[in-house]
Amino acid sequence: MKIMDCTLRDGANVLGNGFPEDLTVLILNGLTENGVSVIEYGNAKGLGAETLGFEGPVSDARYFELAQPYLDKAEVLIEALTYIQRFNRKIIVVKYGGSAMLDEELQKNVIKDVTFLKLVGFKPIIVHGGGKEISKWVSKAGMEPKFIDGLRVTDAETMEIAEMVLNKVNKNLVRMVEELGVRAIGVSGKDGGLLRVDKKLSMTGQDVGFVGDIKKVNAEVLLDLLDKDFLPIVCPVGIDDDYNTYNINADDAAYSIAKAVHAEKLAFLSDIEGVYRDYEDKSSLITALTVDQANELIESGAISGGMIPKLQNCVGAIENGVSRVHILDGRIPHCLLLEIFTKKGIGTAILRNGEED
Repeated sequence: MKIMDCTLRDGANVLGNGFPEDLTVLILNGLTENGVSVIEYGNAKGLGAETLGFEGPVSDARYFELAQPYLDKAEVLIEALTYIQRFNRKIIVVKYGGSAMLDEELQKNVIKDVTFLKLVGFKPIIVHGGGKEISKWVSKAGMEPKFIDGLRVTDAETMEIAEMVLNKVNKNLVRMVEELGVRAIGVSGKDGGLLRVDKKLSMTGQDVGFVGDIKKVNAEVLLDLLDKDFLPIVCPVGIDDDYNTYNINADDAAYSIAKAVHAEKLAFLSDIEGVYRDYEDKSSLITALTVDQANELIESGAISGGMIPKLQNCVGAIENGVSRVHILDGRIPHCLLLEIFTKKGIGTAILRNGEED
């Protein structure tokens, strides 16, 4: 059932002199916020009546100006419709981490975005990090957070803290999704043998403790939850063959999960706007990269630090069947929706060779 409202057309004629500007905006806001599907719009005596000598409190030109923001919203929805149809019932894995996890409003925006994806037909899976929160609690325990080649040195005590913190983060995200009316389940990588790992060494071969390198994903755990209409939220810890618990880099977990469940999309939300040709030059943001172009950037040394493994995960995902990968700044409100549902996007998309953005 659709609701059509004629207040701003017939109502204006009943008054004989139309609605003043502030009341027009008030009515438009009220109707759109309450989900009215069709709004009939007109000036006093009808649009164009002023050319016949009828005058109202608002000119035709100004009347159209007042309506423009609502027409713009409609254009956005029409643009989004193409993508909604294209990705209906497709799986999207969202890796959520960085500073966006520490700000309550940004957290709400990200969760609203993912919940929206679920409600319009996507099958989202959230894989969350929690590194900054882990470091905070490690420090509170009187220990110094240590890293080697970007990997957290994780002894038994640090692993215990990490698992505690990650489970707390996980259940908080579940609560936020449930509050929006969508069924969510928090899953540890230990549950159902979801994430099986071997011990991981640093790039220079050093022992970093209980840090896991994923060797197997039990995709059925997540696919079963998706089939039952749940939104899975994955905590990145796993177990080895001896059932020891390991901390897993959330980027690695998201990549491995996306590959295993044959996701259509993989999105990394972190603290960077995307991939730059020159990080010092903020105008050099690359909006789209093919796999070959991404490999060239890595081999040329144009990118460095944590962006190298992130981009390698992007390339690996594309090479293993994911159709498109996105690197987004999770600090930008609604970055996920802007990237997926608009032609321009706001981050960096990694594409298959020969594909155009």
